[in-house]
Amino acid sequence: MSPDSPMSYENLLYAVEGGVARITVNRPDKMNALNFSTITELGSAFDAAKADESVRAVILTGSGEKAFVAGADITELLAQAGNAKGAADLAAFGQGVFRKLEHLGKPSIAMVNGFALGGGCELALSCTLRTASTNAKLGLPETSLGIIPGYGGSQRLARIAGPGVAREWILTGDMFPAEEAHRVGVINRLFAPEDLEEGTQKMLKSILAKGPLAVKFGMELVLRGWDMDQTSGEALETEYFGKAAETEDMREGMSAFVEKRRAAFQGK
Repeated sequence: MSPDSPMSYENLLYAVEGGVARITVNRPDKMNALNFSTITELGSAFDAAKADESVRAVILTGSGEKAFVAGADITELLAQAGNAKGAADLAAFGQGVFRKLEHLGKPSIAMVNGFALGGGCELALSCTLRTASTNAKLGLPETSLGIIPGYGGSQRLARIAGPGVAREWILTGDMFPAEEAHRVGVINRLFAPEDLEEGTQKMLKSILAKGPLAVKFGMELVLRGWDMDQTSGEALETEYFGKAAETEDMREGMSAFVEKRRAAFQGK
């Protein structure tokens, strides 16, 4: 299969073009809700994007105009009522798949084109960055169902937007408009619906124009630094700064700046 050939899934659309893997949750009749099969396929798609050397970045979105991912499959969740181990196993499985996305080693952007609720919001939080249309709505409504977020949402939201925002979103179970999600830092960039695709692509193009190793190191620093104190984080930054300084990309980037030309990075 060539790098630009589409891969076949039942609940996803997967295609690579111009070094970008586009993964689309494709269950529009179910508001792109996440069932076990879809989460399993997402894990496979994330593995494929990581292994494919031609893929430099990922865009993750939902099909149709109403939903990014409207949540988890309630029927499957209901089947776990009264079954603590089964529910915990389901959560652990989903967390493992979402962790693959978070640790992809390549920048990923969740392009939120509608409802991103529950598991859908947690999926978006697992991406490196998030863009959204102004008509999108986000939230973690699990407490309305008598449960809590299970795919890492309580942890990632607190780290991304702070514990105060995480408490408000989780405890109220409210849906929040995209403008509010942008204000608190959950959404990085906000666009009119008709501009979402172009705006997301422009943001990604800006990232891909930078040194690939520097981008990778920057992502790793932020991700690993979450669990470190300031001094340990700065020590890690020092280590990665040294790594970056011995790359060919560093020499090329500096030379291009001095010579007033565009850098031709090679990821070396």
